[in-house]
Amino acid sequence: MDAPARHLRLLTETIEAVNSTLDLEEVLALVARKVAEALDTEACFVYLYDEAADELVLRATHGTAVEAMTRRPKMRPGEGITGFAAAERSPIMIPAQAHLDPRFKGFQNLAEDQYESILAVPILAREKLAGALNVRTVAPREFTQDEIDLLLAIAAQVAQTIEHAKLYSDAQQRVVELEALAHISEAVSESLYLEESLEAIVRTTVDAVGATGAALVLEDGKIAWPEGRAGTHAVRLPLRWKGRQIGELVCDRDTPFTDQERALLSSIAHQAAVALEHSRAVMRGVLASEIHHRVKNNLQTVASLLRLQARSGDGVDPRKALIDSANRIMTIAAVHEVLTEQRHDDVELSELLDRLRAMLVQGLGSAKRIDADLEPISLAGNRATALALVFSELLQNALEHGGDAIRIELARDDGQVRLAIADDGKGMTGDPTGTGLSIVSALVRDELRGQLDLESNGGLRVEVSFPA
Repeated sequence: MDAPARHLRLLTETIEAVNSTLDLEEVLALVARKVAEALDTEACFVYLYDEAADELVLRATHGTAVEAMTRRPKMRPGEGITGFAAAERSPIMIPAQAHLDPRFKGFQNLAEDQYESILAVPILAREKLAGALNVRTVAPREFTQDEIDLLLAIAAQVAQTIEHAKLYSDAQQRVVELEALAHISEAVSESLYLEESLEAIVRTTVDAVGATGAALVLEDGKIAWPEGRAGTHAVRLPLRWKGRQIGELVCDRDTPFTDQERALLSSIAHQAAVALEHSRAVMRGVLASEIHHRVKNNLQTVASLLRLQARSGDGVDPRKALIDSANRIMTIAAVHEVLTEQRHDDVELSELLDRLRAMLVQGLGSAKRIDADLEPISLAGNRATALALVFSELLQNALEHGGDAIRIELARDDGQVRLAIADDGKGMTGDPTGTGLSIVSALVRDELRGQLDLESNGGLRVEVSFPA
């Protein structure tokens, strides 16, 4: 078979092979292998042109595995022999010692100096640069004009195939992006719980861009749903809502992120911001309802206390009655202050009682010595309110009528919480009476489901115990 016929067959076979798939990576791998086979060379390198970065990026090889490279070789048009062929839109052939050519550009992870000859041609799609390719041989070789023409013809045909494969790849990527955004939107709209929404967003992010890890960092510095591990490359994208940054999406990968992937991550970050605000709006509604419920209950408690005060009979000092009522209302306020600061439904009793002690001592102007042994114990808000009122009544009584020294104890013992207040005063004579003690008895019995014990022996010791 003469050379023109052979070259026509090689051209036909090469084009048929590369047109057999629309997958870009497969197309490029086939181009490298088929071109090397068609021209009987040891190696072929295929570069694609990244117009945005103005770079030729090595995408496929025959003779050197691109997967083994730590970084893909890149060059600008005009750099290196292949880059020069791309810039000039014309072939370059060097039969021997190509690595000594002044235009040669070496790469640390690409052993090109083992090849003697090179034939490089541009890949042009309608006169527009789409890439470049070269073939290499270990032994010196003078490529004929027919072989140069054959490689140019293959490159011209391959250009269209590469353009079609790029379009197909872009379409496939868009499908992945739309599926990811649809999945996130579904998770955000269906879940009323912030944790579920954030978990879905982070996991979808990892799947969508093949990340090694991802996380959402909220504005208070809390990291929500960290997934996977850190990578060599990281992207940090702000979560913005109405011009205000409310968090950050962090995504890691071992390979760089493309502009298209960064655009997808920006869309995911927007969806994450929507999820955060959606869940917070729901929680604000729940919180408002809870606040109204608590305010109503506390107003009912205040009303009950005032009715008890009103039924106490004659001989009540109106001024003292008002002061006592004010102290009870301030006690309830102190509980809610702690609840607001801690931002959850349980109250740390040792902190609450210490705060109430300081408030009462200052209010009464007392100089008595107070020793406190308070074990850290948490209690639900409604029960903490009842215990706070009990504590305030008992401590106020000790400050007003007890001796010079007062001791406060708070401990947990066998599933029971025990609060004791003792003073070194005269103690009590006769049956205990009074509005304050009536309030304490009612609260311990009805709200805490506990027991009240009084011991008068060289002072007064009042102990309250109830189930923890």
